[in-house]
Amino acid sequence: MTDHKTSAVSLIATLAAASALTLAAAQAGAATIAYVSNADSQDIYVLQLNADGSVNLVDKVDTGSTVMPLALSPDHKFLYASLRGQPYSVVSYAIDQSSGKLKELSKAPLADNMANIATDKSGRFLFGASYTGHRISVNAIGADGTVQAPALAVIPTGKNAHSAQVSPDNRFLFASNLGSDVILQFRFDAAGGKVEPNEPPSVATRAGAGPRHFVFSNDRRFVYSTNELDGTVNTYAYDAGAGTLKLQATDSALPDGFKSSEQLATADLHLTPDGRFLYASERTSNTLSGYRVDAAGGKLTRVLNIPTETQPRGFNIDPQGRFLLAVGQKAGLTSYAIDRDSGALKPLFRYTLGRNPNWVEIIDLP
Repeated sequence: MTDHKTSAVSLIATLAAASALTLAAAQAGAATIAYVSNADSQDIYVLQLNADGSVNLVDKVDTGSTVMPLALSPDHKFLYASLRGQPYSVVSYAIDQSSGKLKELSKAPLADNMANIATDKSGRFLFGASYTGHRISVNAIGADGTVQAPALAVIPTGKNAHSAQVSPDNRFLFASNLGSDVILQFRFDAAGGKVEPNEPPSVATRAGAGPRHFVFSNDRRFVYSTNELDGTVNTYAYDAGAGTLKLQATDSALPDGFKSSEQLATADLHLTPDGRFLYASERTSNTLSGYRVDAAGGKLTRVLNIPTETQPRGFNIDPQGRFLLAVGQKAGLTSYAIDRDSGALKPLFRYTLGRNPNWVEIIDLP
């Protein structure tokens, strides 16, 4: 495993100097497009990801408010952006299938300040999770791709709901509650968007862990979750028939020997498309951890922990599994090449974006 021996500053100093992006026309033909929300400059950057891991700025979209979580429709024809400044709302964008540019279609009110949004697998419903409001919501999405209001349901949760998403088969809904140390388990009716508690209604983490974001394994047998407050990643066995989780293991997302007087802040996590490697970000140590995934038992074996952008709230992996793009809330964006055999990350390019970049979504255009 690669140890955390250098700071993010010294690592990034080995790259070419950070460059400010300038607008450039998208290249002809199929392209890979990344969307990055910048909360404090209130905009979304549309970036073309090139074959060498560099990016070009295709467009910059002003949202007029604090834009943070983004969500894609399953068919990648629409992008949804949660605005966390009052009045709380969600903007629906159409994605131009030739350039990746965004066209605003509508703005609809949301039930609260949403820290996370996600669609169901049909693209007919949008879920929101409110950290400050301690609840989740369900909104219909129209045939034209726009989010409808008012919400179909607003469901009280435990303390600090942080993310909500459905199972791969669209039958169950899960919602992490960071302040209550549980992941709530619901049954989901994809015909009408109805949500009901499952049995049991929740699965607990250890006290003080703070579950945040989670992902399903490709074979639908496991779920992996970051725990924000204790710097760990949980592995759950997933019963796809019952729609329930069982805690199986906990692994560190911190550099070996890391100590800090600051509150830990594990954030995002993503699997490579082939499911062989999992990556997680931690904002207090400013690092990315990588884990090899055992296909048989779901066990994680850490293979790296490296410095990255300062306060790395969000990152993502391109659909081909070639590159990882990480953004730091107090810095910019670094692109990494992913070694398909070892999972190692090689920093390639660094860019200055808007203020407080925090969320990344990546798609391949047709």
